[in-house]
Amino acid sequence: MSKRTKALWVVLIISFTIVLPFREGNAEEFNWKQFEGSKIVACFPSHVHYNAATKLIPEFTEQTGIKVEIDHIDYLRMDDVQRLEFAKPVGDYDVVAFVCMWKTEYVTSDFLTPLEPFFEDPTLAYPDYDFDDLAPAYVDNTGRVGGEKIYMGGPGSVLYGLPFGAETSLLAYRKDLFDKFGLNVPETYDEVRKIAKFFAEEAPGIYGLTMRGASGHHATHAYLLHADPFGAKVFDENWEPAFTSKESIDVLRFMQDMIQYGPPGMVDFDFNDMFNAFLEGKTAMYLDTVAIAGAVRNFEKTRLVGNVQYALHPKQNTRLSETGGFGLGIPANSNNKEAAFLFLQWLTTKEADRKIVLNGGAPFRMSTINDPELQKQFPEFPVLAEQLKYADPDWRPIVPEWDRINELLGVAVHEVLAGEKSPEEAMKAAVEPVKAMMQQAGYYSK
Repeated sequence: MSKRTKALWVVLIISFTIVLPFREGNAEEFNWKQFEGSKIVACFPSHVHYNAATKLIPEFTEQTGIKVEIDHIDYLRMDDVQRLEFAKPVGDYDVVAFVCMWKTEYVTSDFLTPLEPFFEDPTLAYPDYDFDDLAPAYVDNTGRVGGEKIYMGGPGSVLYGLPFGAETSLLAYRKDLFDKFGLNVPETYDEVRKIAKFFAEEAPGIYGLTMRGASGHHATHAYLLHADPFGAKVFDENWEPAFTSKESIDVLRFMQDMIQYGPPGMVDFDFNDMFNAFLEGKTAMYLDTVAIAGAVRNFEKTRLVGNVQYALHPKQNTRLSETGGFGLGIPANSNNKEAAFLFLQWLTTKEADRKIVLNGGAPFRMSTINDPELQKQFPEFPVLAEQLKYADPDWRPIVPEWDRINELLGVAVHEVLAGEKSPEEAMKAAVEPVKAMMQQAGYYSK
């Protein structure tokens, strides 16, 4: 058994022994000042949600007496920077934001602190926190490790993070264009394909659907975004690569069509390119992270104002959507864990969630998403409330090896979109490298 496999089983054993309830009590008597005079350091990404949250820090300091220093880092550098800090006996960071794809490796490397013991401590757990109000799919995807699958929530899992900057996917579309041509909002992928073809062929200057295609992470993201509704998975129940399945090939053929009906150069689109193609009015449809809604509201050009509406992520074999984004955790080598927990907890309360949304961030609590007043102000909220019922925390396998698998799959998908290989050729070529990787990591019995 490999060292990594042993680490995974240690997490599983621990997870089945820690099942703790969250405390209740009198919120008015809760002592937010118990660590007054202390200072904590948080590592945040340069990201719209975290920029919105940073505006609340003076309010936190006033209420608690805890000073907070924020180290804002480009999220592409965060993993490397945080690993350097985790390697120290005592790190500089007391709170870290992390991309959900890193969570399993962080946990199996003993980088993060379990959060249940803090929530179980009546002196630390805020009675009105209402943990169950956090969007369940976001909690499972971002914060839990050690369920039936090592990277999943569910029975026996342990909480290591809280969703903060989490997301799912939905469809955004140009209502003005749909109305002009008498088109119905697509419910299925077949309908998306037909509408994308219509715009590309019948509406000069307008293309169908914007999509990522750049080799590596972006192509993999696009593939998995569509794979889930098609019923395609990266692995089967025995950890055998499953991306040569009929469902997987069907996904790639759909993506090939979208390249044909999409704006020029889409085969090399990264996140920003994909975003901007819709924001600049080049495409009639967008299907990706819900973050597009905030971008539409803040976009300087007026073409989209009042003309964008939202709908559920279309279905194929199933109606599922992605889960991704960021979470917050406490490093295992922090010397200020209790004060850090108060900060993490305060920043994810109902009150803070609402304020962050009004500052331009993304909601992560159901009470915020279902608030009638906010639903009038933010037209994506009613759709998001319904979409979260179908958000899949298992849309990608966040095993410790995921970074390498992610890159390898992204190369294969890009080769298909660029016309360099057929779907069957590209995916078949990726099977053996991924299988060898999983074999070396100890996923297969000998």
